[in-house]
Amino acid sequence: MTEVPYKSVAVAAAFSPRFHQVLAEANRVCDRFGARLSMIFVGKHDTDTEAKFTEAIVQLKLPRDSVVHYEEGDPASGILAGARKLSVELLVAGALEKKPIHRQFLGDVARRLVREATCSVMLFTHPKLEPKPLRHIVFMAEYSDHAQGALRRTLRLAEKENCERLYVIRNYTSFDKARAARRSRSAKAVARTLEEEEIALQDFVLAAGETKVPIEARCIRGNTGFAASNFIQAVEANLLVVPLESKPEPKPKLPARIAWVTDVIPCNLWIVR
Repeated sequence: MTEVPYKSVAVAAAFSPRFHQVLAEANRVCDRFGARLSMIFVGKHDTDTEAKFTEAIVQLKLPRDSVVHYEEGDPASGILAGARKLSVELLVAGALEKKPIHRQFLGDVARRLVREATCSVMLFTHPKLEPKPLRHIVFMAEYSDHAQGALRRTLRLAEKENCERLYVIRNYTSFDKARAARRSRSAKAVARTLEEEEIALQDFVLAAGETKVPIEARCIRGNTGFAASNFIQAVEANLLVVPLESKPEPKPKLPARIAWVTDVIPCNLWIVR
């Protein structure tokens, strides 16, 4: 695997009940990628905030050269502005989810980070002071060079986490089936039967190269993202990885296949841009 790891990681730090937990998760991520850690705080820069960050750095044994970047304004806009100014490659934050029965929904700030950040984003639903290993990881496959690079980057993290199983999945809907049934020969590459889709998915996995991580490729049948979400919960995934190519749009939109991740978050989420 030749994918270059992240070199610049920033954490969206807020003085919430999970302040230390989110910092601990971000520090673990930095260690995994060999990156430099920065902290982005949206709020007043005074001696009180400086003291809180100094205390956290000592208590959590963060790198002493960790930089705190201060921004003003609403939380989401401030975090996004700070990430751009620091040229951050990966932004870490708490998911700030809401919990109705059986589902976890992203909070407003986390939703904006997923949609609008120009860098990769990693959200933690239940951050811990002693981060739990990422034993089960699910990767949402797209057939592109960017997604192939994202898979190699995921494998790098999975190896360092001693991941027990990486699931590489792709939704297969009744619409996909109908298109394959009425396709012409020239449309074969984009309108596949389920069997052809499974072969394409296996080829996508093999193209990532050799790895010690056990991989299972699956086509998930269902017409909505909830089918994938149910599968992710069924395998007790610790991390969902979604490759997403950034596009210069005034109002960024996610592709239809993965748009559901801005609403329902079944576990920790990693958007790879």
